[in-house]
Amino acid sequence: MDDRVSPAHAEAAAINPITAEIIRHALQSIPNQIDVNITRTAYSPLIYEYKDYAVGIVDHDGRLIAQAQGGIPLFVANALGVAVRDGIAVHGLDGIEPGDVIFSNHAATLGQHLNNVVMYTPIFSGRNGGELFGFMAVLVHWLDIGGRVVGSCASSGSTDIFQEGIQFRSVKLWSRGKLVRDMHRMIEINTRFPRMLLGDVESQFSGCMLGRDMVAALLDKYGVETTRAAVELMWDRSDRAARQAIAALPDGDYHARSFLDDDSIELGKNILVDAVVRIRGDQMTVDFSGTSDQVKGPLNSGRDGGAVAAARIAFKYLVSPDDPPNDGSFRALTVDIPEGKFISATGNAPMGGYSTPMPTVVDTVVKAMVPAAPQHVAAGHHGNFGISSYAGTDPRTGDLFQCMGTIHGGWGASLGHDGPGPYKTMSHGDTLDIPVEAQEALYPLRIEYQLIRPDSGGAGEFRGGCGVDRLTTVLAPCTTQIFFDRTGCPPWGILGGKDGATPSIVVERTTGEPVSVLKGFVPLQPGDQVRVQSGGGGGYGDPFKRDPERVARDVRLGYVTRERARSDYGVALDANNRVLEAETATLRDERAIKAA
Repeated sequence: MDDRVSPAHAEAAAINPITAEIIRHALQSIPNQIDVNITRTAYSPLIYEYKDYAVGIVDHDGRLIAQAQGGIPLFVANALGVAVRDGIAVHGLDGIEPGDVIFSNHAATLGQHLNNVVMYTPIFSGRNGGELFGFMAVLVHWLDIGGRVVGSCASSGSTDIFQEGIQFRSVKLWSRGKLVRDMHRMIEINTRFPRMLLGDVESQFSGCMLGRDMVAALLDKYGVETTRAAVELMWDRSDRAARQAIAALPDGDYHARSFLDDDSIELGKNILVDAVVRIRGDQMTVDFSGTSDQVKGPLNSGRDGGAVAAARIAFKYLVSPDDPPNDGSFRALTVDIPEGKFISATGNAPMGGYSTPMPTVVDTVVKAMVPAAPQHVAAGHHGNFGISSYAGTDPRTGDLFQCMGTIHGGWGASLGHDGPGPYKTMSHGDTLDIPVEAQEALYPLRIEYQLIRPDSGGAGEFRGGCGVDRLTTVLAPCTTQIFFDRTGCPPWGILGGKDGATPSIVVERTTGEPVSVLKGFVPLQPGDQVRVQSGGGGGYGDPFKRDPERVARDVRLGYVTRERARSDYGVALDANNRVLEAETATLRDERAIKAA
């Protein structure tokens, strides 16, 4: 055997390929099954509807083996392995025993807001605890963990992490198969919603247990060494696929910038996102060194939860996006960023709104690659979490409630394709919206309408996706917490495409004039309304090259108005929204003459 080949790689090379495929599919199916079970058993609509969680298997060193297909990219891209590695550092491998269940939301470790809690349990071969294979890990957004506001992470005014809730760093909830009741009680008394949160915790715990047992059964059948060899083969294949995709790109340094409005503390002070992507052979480096320093408000994130997670999401989008992600997927990626940037924050920086900048950071990396791969990348998407949550006392029950409202928006167009949407962001993956019927049944709210927002998608040969126009009436005294961004930096069009629309939020009280709000808390009374209009995606290519029949169809569907069809696309329509060919030709000829 060649001395340069590691034993693990030699074992992977020797494994029967059919056995390897069976093990690979089994390992990838287990998180998917746990994902479904969590949806079925969770108590909070934030989990069973919005699916604000992620499931995965990591090895004994915290390297990602497999993840659920529906997991939020921000979580599985990095958080599971980071949490496990911290647990190993805190307890040591000798201190993690069969039956242990560890959880952590430590901001300095995970680099995300404190509501994101990773729970994991060790997977040993053999029924009585043999060799440690890895960990079953489930990250769930806990709906409230104390702090200064209902929902904990929802505070737009926090200035340090301690205002945002309680922290647990790699502590045991179960030890040797027995519940640590003191820790359970700590969770119970540090939330405003103990019944609902503890129900979610039980669902999360059960997911860890069932997943552990399913992987252990696989180890019993095939053995630890054979299973590890199959995992090594998975990693190597993903690594090769990524490197082949990078090698197909031209070497060079590619640069893009964008910005956020502000951090909600220093109003009007933009936050710069600066990304340089370096392609050298089959390796990619994403350099965020030019990005703004950490900020006073809660838009910070740590290096692993911010810069690394965002770079990995963008990287997976750009190279081998159809290959299931695992540790091998990211071996060809290097992330450069000094400490102390707002996506590599240190100390006790507030992180409640850490997720707000992430879609923009991901999108900026993609934007940088337009010159290198114009046929593969899309224009900018709305990039906004669009938080408009409501909290108060439900008069029907007398209980405290919180409706964690967000809104979907348009995504960017690409070569040959109009922008999709309305969807969540590139950081969310398959995250769903909470149905209107569920919101009205659970909370004292009434959704008057939720419509496509016309003309919000950027014009282009391929049109950007449209945003949403939603009007909500509150039926009881409450407070809405609004956290929107990207009003100054619209979703960009590329290669001649136009920018998408920016968001708008207006509070319409029964008394007084409507008030525009982007960040902050607004007290509401019954009958007051909140109108949210989300942004659209950017367009791709010259709008005057768009097929006039497609423009006419957009008008009939309500995506584009007649006026904008004429001004943006040079398409004239009759009263029935059919193309007037002669007038359209004249409009387009006149535009061509002006351009010349």
